[in-house]
Amino acid sequence: MPALVLLGAQWGDEGKGKATDLLGGSVDYVVRYQGGNNAGHTVVVGDQKYALHLLPSGILSPGCTPVIGNGVVVDPSVLFSELSGLNERGVDTSKLLISGNAHIITPYNVTVDKVTERFLGKRKIGTTGRGIGPTYADKINRVGIRVQDLYDESILTQKVEAALDVKNQMLTKLYNRRAIATGQVVEELLGYADKLRPYVADTVLVLNQALEDDKVVLFEGGQGTLLDIDHGTYPFVTSSNPTAGGACTGAGVGPTKISRVIGILKAYTTRVGAGPFPTELFDEDGEALRRIGGERGVTTGRDRRCGWFDAVIARYATRVNGLTDFFLTKLDVLTGWEQIPVCVAYEIDGERVEELPYSQSDFHHAKPVYEMLPGWSEDISKAKSFSDLPKNAQAYVKALEEMSGAPISAIGVGPGRDETIEINSFL
Repeated sequence: MPALVLLGAQWGDEGKGKATDLLGGSVDYVVRYQGGNNAGHTVVVGDQKYALHLLPSGILSPGCTPVIGNGVVVDPSVLFSELSGLNERGVDTSKLLISGNAHIITPYNVTVDKVTERFLGKRKIGTTGRGIGPTYADKINRVGIRVQDLYDESILTQKVEAALDVKNQMLTKLYNRRAIATGQVVEELLGYADKLRPYVADTVLVLNQALEDDKVVLFEGGQGTLLDIDHGTYPFVTSSNPTAGGACTGAGVGPTKISRVIGILKAYTTRVGAGPFPTELFDEDGEALRRIGGERGVTTGRDRRCGWFDAVIARYATRVNGLTDFFLTKLDVLTGWEQIPVCVAYEIDGERVEELPYSQSDFHHAKPVYEMLPGWSEDISKAKSFSDLPKNAQAYVKALEEMSGAPISAIGVGPGRDETIEINSFL
């Protein structure tokens, strides 16, 4: 049975939660493989809306085992707040598994994130201030705290001391902040040990055995391709690898096990935080997309920047991830426009460029080259098949598919779980 990767093909917020939830009833495991509570998924089930930040979207599907892989950074307070909220709403969370190798977001990581971003001023990256970047930095610097460290107080204390040796120097001497006491951090982290214990597992072993037993495993990325630390619009990126390769390292599953890679695309484009955005709109159209699409960050609460569909970055996502399929979301939001612009190339210093420039400077100066496609006015939210869509909506989808380089296998025509047209099965 297949192992599938499902990821964002733009700057995140494409509707991955809806796509994961659609597949959740058909898969045995749903795995978050990177990021932390800086990601957000909104899933609508019936008349209920669920906002997930750290937990895999599959947690809403009965019979599915949700997994937080080793590549994720975990804030225990956020984790248990989210679990509690779901439990209060009758969602069974008992099957959750968390890798013992996942890194913990400590209180000092959050502090460092906030003061550093504030210190940068106009040069700030636009982080969520939740300690994600500093936690990944600690991981790479080999002073990080892992989930398994909470079960050895001596090792935990040594690691916290080592991390704070440098951080306290920075906080007190550079940022004029109070030093953080080792004992206070250790006590807080140890307080989560017993609560975490029922969920902690060797998830690499569990997932590989599941695949050997012909179980279906879905790997769910947070953020999006253009926010990848290696392949995104650096430095305005996240601190991990949301691209398909990140699923292998972030979950401990070899690339030969992956059978399908599904990219989630909005029918237009959005971005949260700072950084280049060639098709961004500052007019009534941009405001309309924001209002109709409900474009506000699930995790941050910030208004999303909105723009027209960018086929250049869609092609880039296809190439970088080896995409086999697209799931196009929020097509219904475009209902009502007489004509819909689609960015097919960029103009950079008077030259037409059809692929994403490798130079950050060039990308900052890229101006969109638009092709106008006819719009539609009919309500498409009740469409159950591709043929139910208005002819112009069908033509829009076909045009995006041809420009993007992979087949569009599913289309979101509304926020609800059942408001999806499935063209080709993902399984």
